[in-house]
Amino acid sequence: MTGISKAEQDKKQGPLRRFWGALGPGLITGAADDDPSGIATYSQAGAQFGYGLGWTLFLTFPLMAAIQIISALIGAKTGKGLTPNIAERLPRPVLLGLVVLLVVANTVNIAADLAAMGDAMTLIAGGNRLYFAAGFGVACLTAEVLIPYHRYAGYLKLAALVLLIYVAAALSVDVSWFAVLKGLAVPSLTVDKDMLLTVVAIFGTTISPYLFFWQASQEAEDARLVKRAHAAVGNVFGRISFDTWSGMAFSNFIALFIMITTAATLHAQGITKLDSAAQAAEALRPIAGDFTFILFALGIIGTGLLAVPVLAGSAAYGVAEAFGMRGSLELPASRALGFYGIVGAATLGGVALASSSISPITMLFWAAVINGVVAVPIMIAMMLVVTGAEAGKRFGLPPWIKVLGWLSAAVMGIAVAALFWSTLASDGA
Repeated sequence: MTGISKAEQDKKQGPLRRFWGALGPGLITGAADDDPSGIATYSQAGAQFGYGLGWTLFLTFPLMAAIQIISALIGAKTGKGLTPNIAERLPRPVLLGLVVLLVVANTVNIAADLAAMGDAMTLIAGGNRLYFAAGFGVACLTAEVLIPYHRYAGYLKLAALVLLIYVAAALSVDVSWFAVLKGLAVPSLTVDKDMLLTVVAIFGTTISPYLFFWQASQEAEDARLVKRAHAAVGNVFGRISFDTWSGMAFSNFIALFIMITTAATLHAQGITKLDSAAQAAEALRPIAGDFTFILFALGIIGTGLLAVPVLAGSAAYGVAEAFGMRGSLELPASRALGFYGIVGAATLGGVALASSSISPITMLFWAAVINGVVAVPIMIAMMLVVTGAEAGKRFGLPPWIKVLGWLSAAVMGIAVAALFWSTLASDGA
């Protein structure tokens, strides 16, 4: 029997299946971006400011796509993750400082996600959220250790579809679409501390540092697996661009509808501060009715199961690469003990932090703020990797992508600086 080429196999597949198969790390990255922290942040933004902060998603869409394309291309063209590439450009103390920031931000984010998952579970089952949070943490860790990434990735892409519930919810309530368009097109920003805090949280949960490391490492693994690290720039860039733009479009599309839904329901009812999962869930009541808590819990738990392994995995890639340890999600645990030890430490550290008395919704919001602050130096380091004559030959990035990458770092830096200035000004008043 003669073999069937990959091209012949693709021709036999339907267009939808070919499209789905073409999506990889970019879609998973985009889906993981709408984790419980993202849901809480976008919900708080919609509840507190109505449709007024829609422009933040319009702004971040090209910026997040550009920075993710850059991180992915670094991994694909070098066959290495971000850490060894940054090590070639910056002093080792700076590199280690960035890795520490990544691990801290990821652990806090894992804790917030697990706490929210536990809180969501109590809405439908009752009981102690801490037990549920610990159980979800162990389940995520077990899956990441036992299931090879190439199989796990398929589950991750499917898990993202649960977020479409927010689209249905927005279409079932009375929405002022003129106000939505105005919020998208006309920036509304003041020096008010609460607004700046929310903007930084939105930027941080949308352009998150763990996603840079994750996508770069996954592209590096793909490059090593199929030996395409030195493929033509056009092919690599085109594939990564299609995958990443698709993933980021999905991410921001869902984020926008979360904001629209909460603005049309909670904000319209005068609920401007979310203190619990039960309050956040009420945004879905117009479409879900008595099943509100169930659907909200499915959204939080589904995205949490998607995001926690990505958070732990990206931390493990960063640390393992910094210390020259062997590590890959394709390797069994027996052949990468150190790598999976880091995965376990990050996950279990998150479980421990999730047991704090802080409200899960509050923890999720502040995890987004921390990501926003940590993202700035990491983005600058990434851009230094791809900037310069030698880097130009090595990566072949179009100038417009580099401009968007630097603009992304600048916008995030300005937002964080404005937040610090506002905080100091309000404290000194």
